[in-house]
Amino acid sequence: MRKSGAVDGAEAGDGDAWLIAGVGRGDRQAFQDLYRAYFPRLARFLGRMTRNAPLMEEVINDTMLVVWQKALTYDGSSKVSTWIFGIAYRQALKALRGLDEPVECTVEPEAGPEQEPDNAAAAKQLQQGIRAALAALPLEQRMVVSLTYFHDMAYQEIADTMGCPVNTVKTRMFHARQRLKAMLLPHTEATTK
Repeated sequence: MRKSGAVDGAEAGDGDAWLIAGVGRGDRQAFQDLYRAYFPRLARFLGRMTRNAPLMEEVINDTMLVVWQKALTYDGSSKVSTWIFGIAYRQALKALRGLDEPVECTVEPEAGPEQEPDNAAAAKQLQQGIRAALAALPLEQRMVVSLTYFHDMAYQEIADTMGCPVNTVKTRMFHARQRLKAMLLPHTEATTK
């Protein structure tokens, strides 16, 4: 059941709350605006999670269908983005469990700023090392790193998104950092020589 005024007062500065309220009223334009705003963010998040472009798009569509159907249940107790990312996370887990074959990485990373020619090769090698190290992390650790560094979420938001305690998020981040440090050490030593 929806709290009275939850969308209006609970999230100062969260303009998405107005869109989700419109979606709850069946406003198709609000839904289109919300879809356009969240598609790139969800694509980055789910691309790292699923490592499969067609599956990623299917999960985004499934996520937004749930948002359309459940917008009235949004109560303002968390940010709209946390609520939507939580839905996306659960939809992706469901989709990944249903796969019969290994997932291959088909999502290309975003291009970085231009590098000087001398540093371009080293930067590319480091970027490949980071990408490989992130891909080698267990799913839960990879998602904590992704939500923290690529989506600027705080630990509490990540806990809400992933449906686990904050201390679990902290533990996953600790172990992810330790693994990344060990896997990236050869790359950092190579760039400092």
